[in-house]
Formats: sequence, structure tokens, C-alpha cells
Amino acid sequence: MVHWTSFLPLLGSAVSVAAAATSKLPSAQVVPGAYIVELADNHDSDSFYSTLGSDDVAVKHRLKLDYKLFKGTSFQLKNVSDMDGAAAKIANMDMVMRMWPVRIFNVPKDEVIWKGTDGRTEFAQAALKKRQSGNATTDTFSTHVMTQVNQLRQEGVTGSGIKIAVIDTGIDYLHPALGGGFGAGHLVSYGTDLVGDDYTGFNTPVPDPDPIDECEGHGSHVAGIIAAQENPYGFTGAAPDVTLGAYRVFGCGGSAGNDVLIAAYNQAYEDGSDIITASIGGASGWTEDPWAVAVQRIVEAGVPCTVSAGNDGDQGLFYASTAANGKGVTAIASVDNTQSPQVLTNATYSTGNSSTESFGWTPGSPANWPNVSLPLWNVNNDPTDTANGCDAYPADTPDLSGYIVLIRRGTCTFVQKATNAAAYGAKYVLFYNNVEGLISVSAAVDGIEGTGMVTAEQGEEWVADLASGITVTVNIVDPKVAPIYIVSQPNDVTGGFLSTYTSWGPTYEVDVKPQLAAPGGMILSTYPRALGSYAVLSGTSMACPLAAAITALVAEVRGTFDPVELENVLSATSNPNLFNDGASTYPVLAPVAQQGSGLLQAYDAAYAKTVLSVSSISFNDTANLVQTTNFTIQNTGGDEVTFDLANVVAATGYTLEAGTIFPSPFPNELDTTGATLSFSEDKVTVPAGGSAVVSVTVSPPALDATRLPVYSGYITLNSTSDSLSLPYLGVVGSMKNATVLSAADTYLTTSADPNANPISGNQTFTIPSNNGTAPNGTAYPEVFLGLALGSSYVKLEVIPQTGYNTSSLGNIFGFPQVYLPRGGSVWEFNGQLEDGSFAPAGSYTFKVSALHIFGDMAKESDYDVTETETFAIKYI
Repeated sequence: MVHWTSFLPLLGSAVSVAAAATSKLPSAQVVPGAYIVELADNHDSDSFYSTLGSDDVAVKHRLKLDYKLFKGTSFQLKNVSDMDGAAAKIANMDMVMRMWPVRIFNVPKDEVIWKGTDGRTEFAQAALKKRQSGNATTDTFSTHVMTQVNQLRQEGVTGSGIKIAVIDTGIDYLHPALGGGFGAGHLVSYGTDLVGDDYTGFNTPVPDPDPIDECEGHGSHVAGIIAAQENPYGFTGAAPDVTLGAYRVFGCGGSAGNDVLIAAYNQAYEDGSDIITASIGGASGWTEDPWAVAVQRIVEAGVPCTVSAGNDGDQGLFYASTAANGKGVTAIASVDNTQSPQVLTNATYSTGNSSTESFGWTPGSPANWPNVSLPLWNVNNDPTDTANGCDAYPADTPDLSGYIVLIRRGTCTFVQKATNAAAYGAKYVLFYNNVEGLISVSAAVDGIEGTGMVTAEQGEEWVADLASGITVTVNIVDPKVAPIYIVSQPNDVTGGFLSTYTSWGPTYEVDVKPQLAAPGGMILSTYPRALGSYAVLSGTSMACPLAAAITALVAEVRGTFDPVELENVLSATSNPNLFNDGASTYPVLAPVAQQGSGLLQAYDAAYAKTVLSVSSISFNDTANLVQTTNFTIQNTGGDEVTFDLANVVAATGYTLEAGTIFPSPFPNELDTTGATLSFSEDKVTVPAGGSAVVSVTVSPPALDATRLPVYSGYITLNSTSDSLSLPYLGVVGSMKNATVLSAADTYLTTSADPNANPISGNQTFTIPSNNGTAPNGTAYPEVFLGLALGSSYVKLEVIPQTGYNTSSLGNIFGFPQVYLPRGGSVWEFNGQLEDGSFAPAGSYTFKVSALHIFGDMAKESDYDVTETETFAIKYI
């Protein structure tokens, strides 16, 4: 029997939704003609390829996937004249249990706040050594203080002997803060490159044994968060004595296939990793995704796996990422750093005959400052002028080629301000900020050679001097070699709160996601030497490795790597925080669907004597309400403990925009109305070394069920020794009743239009017969499929419009599709049907049927259905 799992047609591709009504979400991209197969017991890749050879099915091997927990292979079809037919033949082989297309995932696009310049690390070192002070054994790094890592470090807990595998872009292990070498005795002691430099995600991987990261940087930043050694910037990783494994799954610019990711996880598992972490993901919402299932198996085999929750917070609720949405996989949300680290370039200035003073600045683009020493000139003496430099300069403006022009930020673009200065010969421009902090400016304007920014305070001081007739001379050393240093300012707006970019859960089946949260916004860490050695980045990619390091520290203290115990104790001891929309904080806890259990507290987790049997509770939706459930409190201590139980309500978020079928973008409309909980006992005494079972019954809040509000909160357990919390969530309304298919955004289009716009009906497509070679310019009919929510089963049937038989001919080849994320995708029809035959020439419509969440695929009433305009095909 054939098991089709997420099987996409050869030329099917997913794109952003074109229609304005549907969320513009990045959906699955697939490698045309590339597939993964999982093989039945007693078969391996050798027997698979041997059978293909005898059946004259030509394929090119991609990756061998013969592992303990996953036996299979991935390959690229070579029979270009009939790839769909070849794929169908393979899927029907007795030894093939499941077959998936190779789906690709991009390198995470985390925000780069700052990165160094190659060649000046030694200058940074000289400058920073002067700034280091205090007790070297005291960890004051802000993210470590936020998560209690500093308290464990004070006790000598450093992760010694623990192996953490990092699945990413590789690690620049030659970096002095990342060990300076690879192999036994080094920080990065094991791992491999599964893909090679030239791998793009679409071509065949070319593995080699060297997992160095020289061209991307992401993995090196992740590695430093876990285990950076002493360095000029005065920080170390959270678990500096662990041993790292580097599994490179990205080439130099490109993507990673899920075959590579499945291989990397299984290789890391078989290499004896104690913890596996990956800051990678993509749109999903379904726990049944093949990569998520592969990771789930590893967790079930006893290895904790942390995966970043994703950086798509703007998409609102129900946008869980894979493989973070896998069962048992620990999904990590991001919290903003309480400090804003900034790396400044050192320069000096003098006023009149005064002595030289230092100041910090950030070079911009362009940054050609060849040891410049020039006086300042400013547009006017009003530092409150919001349009400073936006207008053309007066006619009596001097030749500015002998000055550095000082301009306030604000109102118009940096380019416009620089253009006005260049009109009078300016070569160098320094902007002074209109808010706290500094950014890297960009003003590529003809004539301008160097740009940069100083603080608002520094700029205003210089303006006051200039207004008093004092000459200010600025001396800038070439930023390629100038000393640099780090400063840290309090982040008073979002520090400690959930990052606005962090993706929201839950899954479509209402599994709680994310599980935990860690600092990921504005994080200083290592970077490849070729890319500047150090960088400040923001993303859930940065939160995930810190969570992995904390898991290692807690495992060291507790003496176990049991994924269930570790996730449960980390969750129970986390600190939930209030909701922050990036500008304001509200007096209600952020939803569990955004923050999970809250900010990790490593010390509390390590030494908690009370362990809960679950890390969270889902009450599901109202239609499938789990009205009463229970959890166990285990007391591992030597004294009896009595807990007072209570319900602390978090914000309820409305999933759907009022009056629509589409999810609301961030910031979601929130409601402070929450669920009512009742417990079997409000006060529970747990004997030393014993346990107690607590049952909890929920009464969901009375809210507009048509908008699928997601309520949540925390069951608090307070005693004189431990204070714990257990996150829960549920949905008001019926997930099954929600519309998943947007009929208005599902329509007929053509492969001739790269923008996939709708086309009028009654068009005839002349295509090759039996999927033959298409002449240049051949246009195929396509369906643009717009899903307002994910669907676990989607049919795309061909309906005749002429002749006596007007019943469905069946699905186009590759359909039905399963476990699709929400968003838009385009599916091409080359005439082939799901059984491998071809539709006769004639007139047709496409009938699209998308199964409701929790729907019964055998019931037509459980589908959203629409038909496209009529079209005709004829063969050549």
C-alpha cells in the first residue's frame, strides 16, 4: 500500500499569497524531482537502488539515510521526460513505506545589529583590556543574569563533559574564542559537513569531513552563545566547558533540504550527542511534518532537542514552525535582552586649544575614512530641528570638502541629507542620533566617501560648541583598524519582554507551542573571523542555543538527560512576563502561545526538589474540550511540602480578524477575560519522596467563538520551598468549523505568469502529451491555492465540462496533499492524474477541497470546496 505523505507534484511550488486578503506567508519550497523515501524493515538504500536499476528508473543519489531511527534515502530523478511517472512508480514499490518531496529551508534571517570588520580584532583586544574590571569569576553578562546562568557558573557548573550538537552553518572552530581547532581535545571536537560550500538546497550535497563556517556566520554566533571561551569582549558562553559538535547543513548562500536536516539529526544522535540544537525552521503548524517526526523519534530515544520557534511573530496565532512543532521537541521563544550591547569605534576630537577627548561612533556605508582630521560644520545650531539637513543648503554655504558635516537624524532619509551636503562638496558626514543609542547608517551618494553616527548627546554638545563660535576638530582613524569597544545601555522599552518577532503557536491540533523562552534579542556573540569575529544579532536563533546550554547546565546538576524531566522542570521554574507590543507594556501576562512557560531560570530548575509530570496542559478547543485532566506533583526532597494552587490568567488572543476568515497579524487583539479553573484540592501536601495527583477542571471564557480566541494562563504552585507554574491554553470555539480555504484566493492561473495572477476562463492550453518535452514558451494551467488556515488533507480534482462524463477524473498527480501550512501555493497541471494516467483533451475546471482542522476526510461536509474558471487542454 502506498503512503503519500506531503507528496508534492514535480513542478508544484509554493509562493507568497498574491491576493491582498490572504496573509503573505512563506510556504514550502520543494526541489523539483527530489524525494525522500523511508523504507520498510529489512530494506536499505542498497536494495532500494538495486530495485530501481532493474526497473530502469534512473535516479541520482543525494543522501544515504540508513540510521537506527530512520532508514531510507534521498534521490534526484533523472528521467526528465516523465518525472511524475517515475515518482509514482517509486511510491508504489512494496519496500517504500513513505515518500516525501525534498523541502528546503532558508538560512534564518536574523537581524544583524552589528558585526565586526575583518582584521581589527587585535585592536579591539587592546582597547577592551583596559575596560575589563572586577572579579573575573563573576558572570555579569546580562543574558546570563536574566536566566540565572550566572548563579550556576558561580558554583562551578559549566557543562563539563556534555556533548551538544549544533546543526547549522558550521562553526568557525579556528576562531580563538571557539577553541582554535577541530577534533579531540578542542571545544569543537566532532561533527561533519553534510553538504559542501556549493550546496544551495536544490543541488546534490557534496559532503566532506570539515564543518568550518567561513561564509555564513549563523552557526558561529550560535556556538558562541553556548560555549564561547574568554575573549576581548569580556563574555563567555553559558556552558563554556561543554564539547560541541558541528553539523553543517548550509552551503555558502542557499538553503537546506529536509533530507539533509534529517540526516544531520540522526548523525548527531548516533555520534553520541547528549543534546541537539537547531536554530532553523519553516512554516508548518503540523506535528506530522517529516523533519519534525524524525526529531520526535530522537527525543523519544532520550536526547533533548531544542529548536527555535521561528521569527514570524507578525503572522499572529497558529504559526508554529517545524521542526519546533514536533511532539516532545522543545520549541524556544525569544525575549529581548535587558541591555542593548553596542560596539563602538573609538575616535577623538578637540575644541580650540583644548586637549584631545575620545568619543565613540559607528561607521556607516560608505565607510572610507582614511585617517581623517577635519573641523566640523553643521547646517544650523538647532539640535531640536527635526528636518535638519532635509532642505537644500543656502547659496552662501562654503565649500564643504574641507569639513566633516554634522547633521541631525530625522524627518527625511539619510540619503537625502547626504545628497544636500554633497551638493556643496562634502565628502564626510556624521549624523547625530535623535534617540538613545546608535545605528549603522547607509547613504550611498556620489561624492560622499564616509558616513557614520554619533550619539544624540555627543552631537548636541558639538552643536553647542559650534553655536558659541568654538572650532571642533574631529580625528577619525580608519575604521578598518581603529580601536573598538563595547558599551551597554539599559533596554527600558522591551528588555525582558517577548520579542515582537517571536512566532506564536499553538499547533493546529492545539498542542502547546512554544515550550520555553530565552533571551534572543540583541545578543553579542562570536562570528566567523572572515566576517568580523564578533556580532550582535537578534532572533529566536539566538534564544535557542542559550536554552540548549541551560539544558546542559541543569542536566549536569540533576544528573539526567531525560528530555521529559528536563523540559518539565525548566518549564515549571520559568518566569512568565507581561505582554509588550514593542512600544508599550500591558498589565496582563503575555499569552502562553507567545511565551510558553516564560523566561528560563536555570538555577531554580537545577535545584528544584519538585517535579511536575507535564510541562504544559492543552484543553483543546471547545468542541473537543478536555474539561478535566490531571498532573502529578513529585517531591524528590527530604521534607514534606504543602502547595497552594491558584490560577493566574494570561491574555487571551483572538486568532481571526473580526469579520474575516484570516488570522490577525501582530499585535493581536487581546482580551483580559480568561478561563476559570477548579482543582481537586486548592492545597496539596506532598510527602517527602512521594507524589500527589491533582485534577484540574476548566470553564472556558465566554468570548466570540467565531474568532477562535486562544485563552491561556498558569497554574501556580506556591510553597515555602518551591514556587512553580504550569502553563495551559485552550481555544474557544470549534477549530473544525473554521474556514481553511479562501475561495476568493483560489483560482486559475498560468505558468506563463510568474506573479500567478488570476486569468479569465475558457482559455486553451496546448501542452506536450504524456508529459513530453515542452517547447520553449509552453504555458501550463495552474491553480493558485490560498489557505487561510492550514489543512491536513487537500484534494485538487479535474472536473470535465464536456461530454457525457462530468464526474471527477481524480486528483492531479501529487494530490491529495497532506499537512499543508497556511498561505499561498501554486500547483501546475501537466495533464497527469493521480493514478499516472493522462486526462484526455477537453474542457475542465479544477475542484479544490480542503479538509477542515479535525475534519473527517471521508465526509464531504468537512471540506471547504471551490471550483476555478473553465479551461481547456489539447496535446501536441
